[in-house]
Amino acid sequence: MEDSHSRYLIFSVCSFVSQEWSFWIDCLSQVTRRTLNILLELGSFAADLYLDKQRGELERNKRVRAIQLRQKLTKLGPTFVKIGQGLSTRPDLCPPEYLEELAELQDALPTFPDAEAFSWIESELGARLEDVYSSITPSPVAAASLGQVYKAVLRSTGEVVAVKVQRPGIAQAIGLDFFLLRNVCQLIDKYVDVVTTNVVALLDEFASRVYQELNYVQEGFNAKKFMELYGDRVDVKVPSICWDYTSVKVLTMEWIDGTKLSEQKVIESQGLNVLKMVDIGIQCSLRQLLEYGYFHADPHPGNLLATPEGKLAFIDFGMMSDTPPQARFAIIGHVVHMVNRDYEAMARDYYALDFLSPDVDVSPIVPALKSFFDDVLDATVSELNFKTIVDGLGAVLYQYPFDVPPYYALILRSLTVLEGLALYTDPNFKVLAAAYPYFAKRLLTDPNPYLRDALVELLFKDGSFRWQRLENLLVQGRKSSDFVAKDALQPVLQLMLGEEGAELRRLVEKEAVRVLEALVIGSTVEGYKSLPEPLKFIVNRGNNGRVIALKEHEEAQMLKLRQQVLRVWGLLRTSSGFDPAMLQPVVEILRLPEAQSMGAHVATGLTKRLAARLLQQLLKPATPLPA
Repeated sequence: MEDSHSRYLIFSVCSFVSQEWSFWIDCLSQVTRRTLNILLELGSFAADLYLDKQRGELERNKRVRAIQLRQKLTKLGPTFVKIGQGLSTRPDLCPPEYLEELAELQDALPTFPDAEAFSWIESELGARLEDVYSSITPSPVAAASLGQVYKAVLRSTGEVVAVKVQRPGIAQAIGLDFFLLRNVCQLIDKYVDVVTTNVVALLDEFASRVYQELNYVQEGFNAKKFMELYGDRVDVKVPSICWDYTSVKVLTMEWIDGTKLSEQKVIESQGLNVLKMVDIGIQCSLRQLLEYGYFHADPHPGNLLATPEGKLAFIDFGMMSDTPPQARFAIIGHVVHMVNRDYEAMARDYYALDFLSPDVDVSPIVPALKSFFDDVLDATVSELNFKTIVDGLGAVLYQYPFDVPPYYALILRSLTVLEGLALYTDPNFKVLAAAYPYFAKRLLTDPNPYLRDALVELLFKDGSFRWQRLENLLVQGRKSSDFVAKDALQPVLQLMLGEEGAELRRLVEKEAVRVLEALVIGSTVEGYKSLPEPLKFIVNRGNNGRVIALKEHEEAQMLKLRQQVLRVWGLLRTSSGFDPAMLQPVVEILRLPEAQSMGAHVATGLTKRLAARLLQQLLKPATPLPA
């Protein structure tokens, strides 16, 4: 009996050891096969690059190698497709040719068996398929690298839903790939001096985003938050989540009837306007990026649907991102600085955007910005092509020690995708022209200190006020539906009258005297011009045809300034919903002691200027009247 028991114990131990060895041998085999596969594909690509460099053909073959890399990443599977998509948003890491090709990467992988998917659903939800759904499509209606989608009807409510099922084994496959890649990245950080970016940190950041996509419960919470923030727009549709039928690997959400924005002929056949859909996407994206900072980070054409009611539906909330508060304001200032060719301010914006550490000198970057953007910005704002700007900015970023944060790369990708969709319908569409009114409105009305300073810096240059820039901002800002005239006056007034606004008050006092003088004298000159010729000669006492003793260029400058000021006032006065009562908060600000003191200084200065003009006029000898 003891021998039998001993033999059984020995057999059990040997069996366990055999199974353990088998498990580890199988793991080692998988790691070895996958390592060789990756080395073979990427090694051959690296070898081709090396040969190009030796032959001096690196630049000439750049497009060919970019296409080759895209094909190899697709062949290597989901992890590398995702990595390629991520690299397509990094102008600091890849040249423009690579960015364009990698942006073409799609989740083009074969579907997995339906029986396997249905078994997975039952296992995750803990119920038979027929008990959960009264019907479900026999094959997927959509597929991607991480999962595939079925259309079904809930048995409990009769609601039509989309059921997303995760690809079996995808978490383990991605985990193995990231494990191997992280070891490679550690070697790059340690031995490759040419690469200045922390590659391990970059991979870790990207891996965390991919693993978030693998958690469908998290995706459900993302969709819920997105609906709370942006679902109030009448032209935006966000699907609701069916939480009772959602797990980590199965997501059930409201089915959205709609057409992908890439299927533009179908959209137009439904009587819908593709450009209107794109504009909805742009305005909603700007709100996501620059107001709440929580945005949809993967707005490719398959994730944006035009509904029959004319709404834009956002789907697939696996990849979301956040714009840091300081960066939201810096982006607004950056765009306005770019449009106004203020390259020194553009370069300084990179500190606030967290592209550069504060100890990096930005002065060498200014000529590079100027060299590219001076050519591009010969066009008006309405003619600027966003993709051209991104490519040019990317070339600058690629040449200097920038470290572009993930949120900014995703923003560029979002807006470039939207512009690309619009260009299929209208080759002249420019996303910046559609977005700039929002930037101008925020710069004019937002009381945030960063934007107030950016506005002051934009309007005041070398001690003088640039009325043309204010007029341009107002022209653009008024195109935004929620622009309010009184809001455009308050932020700068509050800054000017604050403790830190002493220098600004001096500039404003000087400009106010100049403007009031131009209004008084300019109105006098305009009134004089309307008189009959005999009266003109009598009134001006022969002063070379001028009612006031001014040099010709002085008179021209005053008349120009008067017209600019009157145009600006006209823009404010004719803004949507303008009412003098709306300016009451501005009046309250002007009652402050600082404002009254400034008003007294302006009145004194104006009186002195006009008195000097009058004295000059009286002392000038008159030309004798003709016989």
